[in-house]
Amino acid sequence: MAHDLLIRNGLIIDGTGAQGTAGDLAVDGDRITEVGVVEDGARREIDAEGCLVTPGFVDIHTHLDAQLAWDPIGSSSCWHGVTSVVLGNCGVTFAPCKEADREQLAKMMESVEDIPADSIMSGLAWDWTSYGEYLEAVGRWPKGVNVGGMVGHCAVRVHAMGERSLSEEPATAADIDAMCALVDEAIGAGALGFSTSRTLLHRVPDGRPVPGTWATGDELTAIAAVMGRRGRGVFEAAARLGEGATDAYAAIRTEVEMMAEISVASGRPLTFGLAHTFLLDDLYRRVLEHVDQGNAHGANVRPQTTARGIGILFGLSHRTPFDSAASWKRLGKLSLLEKLAVLRDPTSRKQLIEDGVGLQGDAFLGSTYVLDDDSLDYAHDPENSIAAVAARRGVSAVEAFIELSLETEGRVLLNYPFLNQRLDAVEEMLSDPNVVMGLADAGAHVGQIMDASQPTYMLVNWVRDQGVFSIEEGVRRLTSDTAELFGITDRGVLRPGGFADINVIDLDALALKLPEYVYDFPGGAGRYVQGSSGYRATLVNGRVSLENGRHTGDLAGTMLRS
Repeated sequence: MAHDLLIRNGLIIDGTGAQGTAGDLAVDGDRITEVGVVEDGARREIDAEGCLVTPGFVDIHTHLDAQLAWDPIGSSSCWHGVTSVVLGNCGVTFAPCKEADREQLAKMMESVEDIPADSIMSGLAWDWTSYGEYLEAVGRWPKGVNVGGMVGHCAVRVHAMGERSLSEEPATAADIDAMCALVDEAIGAGALGFSTSRTLLHRVPDGRPVPGTWATGDELTAIAAVMGRRGRGVFEAAARLGEGATDAYAAIRTEVEMMAEISVASGRPLTFGLAHTFLLDDLYRRVLEHVDQGNAHGANVRPQTTARGIGILFGLSHRTPFDSAASWKRLGKLSLLEKLAVLRDPTSRKQLIEDGVGLQGDAFLGSTYVLDDDSLDYAHDPENSIAAVAARRGVSAVEAFIELSLETEGRVLLNYPFLNQRLDAVEEMLSDPNVVMGLADAGAHVGQIMDASQPTYMLVNWVRDQGVFSIEEGVRRLTSDTAELFGITDRGVLRPGGFADINVIDLDALALKLPEYVYDFPGGAGRYVQGSSGYRATLVNGRVSLENGRHTGDLAGTMLRS
């Protein structure tokens, strides 16, 4: 009998880390039915000669909670082999939600994750109050990717405590009982876990830390115990790693030990974000040491990090490093074509140069790197800094930026990595067996960063170009490792009976495209997007969703429930 679809002659990388094997893969309905040598034909065949055949990638750290309502394909994630995403990270979610709290949660999401509240308010139907009802609503949305979500501490605390949720006073026993009931409803309805934010960087619009920042260990342990009783769910945190402490290293140890204790007491896995920064150059190493100690005593703690520096993007199309000057502020109100016309005018250009010189210090200019179509490696190479480019041209940094903008018709970008600032530190973290791939933040910080392309960078840089990881290990880190942590079953591995989420990848041709700033959010709000080349095909639940980087319009995504 003919199969529905057959992928022939590829190098099958099954996602487990096992050695790749040449062969075929058959799909019937939404499942893989044969792997190896397939004798039968199919109604449709994809020739994978010279390509890798991998599971679809599972991105566990996104903020697509609202975006999927108006962007069903899940861009930019879908252009980088991602077939399953987890929403609800960092404690900020839109459920549970009383009607009177909708705008507060939308503005909180904007304040924490730089997703425009106006777009959120107009783009969502808000036809839910409980978290289970939110999952049902997402289930009704057309989706090009599979979607699961965690219930967020911010929404839970606001629902249970109202304005007191922002207080530094501990929650009462009644408050904790109310929060546990909300979390129990969410996990029972299929939430993949619970998320919280403890970092002092996450704030509501009036500047106060978000609800849950000051939660005691008792509160967090009680909530984690809900998942323990259910026997499912992961605890995710934006941890407070030394912030605001007199002794940062002692505070780090206390924080990690608390998270390990929560994991041991609940029996559930716990994950939190980890990145390198020059401010505490060996922080990440201290954290990993404490994690190792906790896991040796029965915890299951998995820090997550990115495959490259987390960088703020600057460019003529959106914001530049010189916008504090009046002439640059005026420029920012124009269209891209109008901006280029102003830059070409000698008088205007002279004024912009004069106003921009000295606005940024040597440290910033020396660690802000040029991204263009010819240089898109995110390598943190000092020779590619805007300061170095300016020196080679014999001009100031602001004049170099103007020249590059004119030469590229406004496409050039500057990238300032403010986290994961040393790539050797990134390599060290990625090589730690406790570390999991995460923090790509797809859908978040839409006017600042674009890291949803992380899977492509992982394969291009760390696997193909640097050879730090084998193909098999690189793919495992993007598939079964993330899926297993979040209890996502029958995905992340190519085997008969598993769901047919599949990538066909020409590794030699795999490449990132330059990020672009587009205006496609509700109300005309803008965001950065980033494409790729080298993905010959991506399947979601057995149906071809992308071919050669173009979406087919087939929306086969489904809900992922615990």
